[in-house]
Amino acid sequence: MNVKSILASFLVFLSLTGLISAGQAGAQEKIVYVVPIVETVEKGLLAFLERAVREAEEANAEVIIFDIHTPGGAVDAAAGIGKLLTGTDIKTVAFVNKEALSAGAYISLNTDEIYMVPGSTMGAAAIIDQEGNTAGKKAESYWFAAMKSAAVETGRDPIYAQAMADESIDLPELGAGKGKLLTLTAEQALEVGYSEGTVKNMDSLLDKLGLEDAEIRNVNATFAEKLARFLTNPIVIPILLTIGSLGLVLELYSPGFGLPGFMGLSSLLLFFYGHLVAGLAGFETVILFVLGIGLILIEFFVPGGIAGTIGFIAIIASFFIASDNVVHMGISLLIAMSASVLLSILMIRVFGKRMKLFKRIILTDSTSTEKGYVSNKNRLELIGVEGITVTALRPSGTVLVEDERIDVVSEGGYIAKDRKVRVIKTEGTRIVVREVSNL
Repeated sequence: MNVKSILASFLVFLSLTGLISAGQAGAQEKIVYVVPIVETVEKGLLAFLERAVREAEEANAEVIIFDIHTPGGAVDAAAGIGKLLTGTDIKTVAFVNKEALSAGAYISLNTDEIYMVPGSTMGAAAIIDQEGNTAGKKAESYWFAAMKSAAVETGRDPIYAQAMADESIDLPELGAGKGKLLTLTAEQALEVGYSEGTVKNMDSLLDKLGLEDAEIRNVNATFAEKLARFLTNPIVIPILLTIGSLGLVLELYSPGFGLPGFMGLSSLLLFFYGHLVAGLAGFETVILFVLGIGLILIEFFVPGGIAGTIGFIAIIASFFIASDNVVHMGISLLIAMSASVLLSILMIRVFGKRMKLFKRIILTDSTSTEKGYVSNKNRLELIGVEGITVTALRPSGTVLVEDERIDVVSEGGYIAKDRKVRVIKTEGTRIVVREVSNL
């Protein structure tokens, strides 16, 4: 074998080795991102999912699997998540791990494929307000259209998506209709084409997708993201605003800076922190809020009403700017203000006499004579002293007592001028006299 043959064989060997290595590398390059969607759907969840999808896109992931177990949540947050999922080029899979209700059903319908575990459910997507009542016609119309569009976009029969949100659609074979919303079991979802399969667990799902050898990257929310999800919950927001407003009101009537002020400021800072981390607000909202507080403080030193009014408007505006849902924020502020007024009245009337804090707010001291408070000099030394009426008493007039002219009132009737009287009572400036005898 000559040198050329040896060199050619070596080159062929290197090429084959390179191809094998490339094939192995290609197999190892398959990356799967697993992202949880659990608990209530709110704007904080949207911010977390945006980060997860962005990381998956940067890593050129093969698939993003959303591990779903949620009872639903905010419609506007679900709408943003749906837009996020349909906007990525990466294949998305919904893994319904027990339940995908309401907003969770809508999110699932916006993925490319849906898989469910045995005993799981998906549906019951009626839109309700913060009080648990069915929302208005306008909101319902929007939600019906959104559910239908999500099904159509992913090639699913929209009638079932509509039945999940509209109880008037009659599907008796699936247990829907006559006032009942459609909720699909794993078997029913597979039957109507709303599921690509039923799997026991995540490993079974990966086998089903042919990704058993792929690199699995689990994306978990950071502490800041978990806190932001909690703080942006529609139920938590009114509570934070109530504590904030009540604390600041109580602090205005207390000397120095104490517990009420600390609690109030902490609650409001947590409100803005949650919205900042969730990506719903910028630092301009915090600046506007601080500016409003400053203007209200200026009002205490420069009265006139202008600075205080502008400050109050700035504070309210900062809340609305921090939230992208004006209606929800308006309701939250109304709840917070009403609760603050009621709690203030309750705490002052019921606990005011018992709590040391409210003794600073409520005036408990009385200016009684027994405690040494005297608004006018009480002429007790005049009692029993006699004098002459300088003017007639009808019943008030003037009496000369030891060369001192004193304004007096008669005990009851008329007393003529130049009559002898005696002082029988003194009550501050009121001196009462009684006629003694004629001169």
